[in-house]
Order: sequence, then C-alpha cells, then structure tokens
Amino acid sequence: MALSPQALAALRQDYSQRGLDLSELDADPLVQFQAWLKEAHQAEILEPNAMVLATVDASGQPWSRTVLLKACDSRGFVFFTNYQGAKAAHFEANPRAALTFWWGGLERQVNITGRVSKTSAQESESYFASRPLASQLGAWASPQSSVLPERHSLEQAFETQKLRYEGQVVPRPEHWGGYLLEPATIEFWQGRRSRLHDRLRYARSDEGGWQISRLAP
Repeated sequence: MALSPQALAALRQDYSQRGLDLSELDADPLVQFQAWLKEAHQAEILEPNAMVLATVDASGQPWSRTVLLKACDSRGFVFFTNYQGAKAAHFEANPRAALTFWWGGLERQVNITGRVSKTSAQESESYFASRPLASQLGAWASPQSSVLPERHSLEQAFETQKLRYEGQVVPRPEHWGGYLLEPATIEFWQGRRSRLHDRLRYARSDEGGWQISRLAP
C-alpha cells in the first residue's frame, strides 16, 4: 500500500543535535572528513564508510548505488570494483562522479564531487590481498552488471573458483581494481531545527587550495 502525503509528513524529523560553524572546520576538507568519519564510527553507525556513488552513462542517464569507501587520504576517496561493470563503463564515458555519505544518527551528510581515475595496480593488489577469501573468489565468479539466467549460475561459478584456487593464494583479476575520486567540492551538512540546516562547502581554487562558503539550506 502506498503511503499517503499525510503519512509521509508524519515521518518528518526536526534536527536539533548541534550546529556547524566555520570556526569548527579544518582548513583541509579531507582532514575534516576524516574527523567526521571517526565520529560516525564512534557513534556505532552501521557501516559509516557506506556512500552513495552517482555516475552518468554515455546517454546522459544518471545512476546511483551504494559502495564502500576503502581509503581516504590527501588524494581523495578510494573504492574498489569490477572494471568490466556498469560503473566502469560510465567512467569511460564521463570520468566524473558524486558521493554522498549519510549519518542519520548524527544528523549529518557529506556531499562530494570530483574526477575519477583508476588507482595503481600496486594499490589494487595490496587491497585485494587483504580481502577475505570468499570476497576474493567472488571477484572472479561474478560478471558484475551482466544478466544472470538465475541465482544458481552465480553460486555455481563461485564453487568453480573455490575449487580452482583451493590451497592457493588467489590472484587479483585484471578486471578488478580501485578508483580514486579526487574532490573538486566537499560539502558538510549538519541538520538544524526548522530545516534551517548548516551547509558549508569547500571548493578547490585555481591555485589548488580550498575556499569555504556557507550555502542556504
């Protein structure tokens, strides 16, 4: 049954935990992000590194899905995936993307835009080696984004790879690796009462530094 406008209106929350002032922010948005991510982890939010990744395909159609952040450093934001899947095809057509982190328990979100490129093979190798065995085998078994005739075919492919690499170190597939999103903008959003939310956006300047602006909610 569809929810009525009245039922949806009843779901409305008025955020009131805290505000966000310019004086609280680090001059480097990646340092600021790491601080917020740490707070989300300490608040025991489920998978605080989960982020919505938005891409655009060759026809201009936007797509979004949730992926996991695996590294965040001075370069930007790193995640790993199949290089033959839909995301990779989108990046070939348009190497720009957006990320959104939502930490409801803290009434916060972070919105990021930037350019995407592949990480080095060495970085992909290092991360792949740290994955659980089942995840390593899954990278070989799953033809990501391809149509499956039924679930059993995927499970059968997994068992085939399990037998193939039994007792061996599982190598990284050449079609699997990392992407780095180098941020052009990073916006920190803190919920406030009456929908008068705080929005502070860092934008990279031509000189390579960051400029911070407060945006209307």
